[in-house]
Amino acid sequence: MKAFRITGSYADPRQIQQPFCIEMAAADVDAVKEKCLSTIGSKHKLKRWQINIADVTEIPGDEVTNPVVKYQIGE
Repeated sequence: MKAFRITGSYADPRQIQQPFCIEMAAADVDAVKEKCLSTIGSKHKLKRWQINIADVTEIPGDEVTNPVVKYQIGE
């Protein structure tokens, strides 16, 4: 598995757009986009079209801050 940092925004009723930046582990870019849409949509009760992914970048293991992602990639 590889570590990725996903940045973007989603529609929030209290604000115009709520920005987010999360780290996730997945096999490739398409898998991490799917996982991101699923996770944010379920946490905030949003549809996929309400979530905008701006950038997906692969990050090395020493830059990962999330302990769950570190464990998943084997660091």
